[in-house]
Amino acid sequence: PPKSTGDFAFISHMIETLNEYGKVGVVVPHGVLFRGGKEGKIRKKLIEDNLLEAVIGLPAQLFYGTGIPATILIFNKAKQTKDVLFIDASNECESGSKQNKLREKDIERVVSTYNNFKFVDKYAFKATIDEIQENDFNLNIPRYVDTFEEEELVDIGEVQKEIDEVSEKMRKIEKNMESYLSRLK
Repeated sequence: PPKSTGDFAFISHMIETLNEYGKVGVVVPHGVLFRGGKEGKIRKKLIEDNLLEAVIGLPAQLFYGTGIPATILIFNKAKQTKDVLFIDASNECESGSKQNKLREKDIERVVSTYNNFKFVDKYAFKATIDEIQENDFNLNIPRYVDTFEEEELVDIGEVQKEIDEVSEKMRKIEKNMESYLSRLK
């Protein structure tokens, strides 16, 4: 994949080589989605020119030699919509000790979501150019795909009951220990 500040310059050159119906997917480091400066300007121009079709977030530790999450950017010169599809596939993998692996079902889910180009709760979001502009052309996936899971409510009364039961067991154990220790004296 491209590296550091030249990422979008490299991508621009790839797009220039496409014919009018061309499409290209580029694997990039996650930082490309939000870096400013020259890269931010190129990213903005590519979005305004309606070339960016999808942003697909991949899991960390997917590639040898790097633990950072990667992203696939798909550019399409013959786009049929002005929207950009964001897919958060960062948790779609088989976890390994040194490297994660995309399973067939993970790949199928990404491809199906991309082909359908629709909202999928906690997984994919179709953003308008206006929404991207409101985010200063920042393409960081969590800005678009809400993966927040509400925590289960805790029954304080039930927890207190469990604490009281454990405390009572501890008192009984301590009393038994005192009895055993007094016999040893």
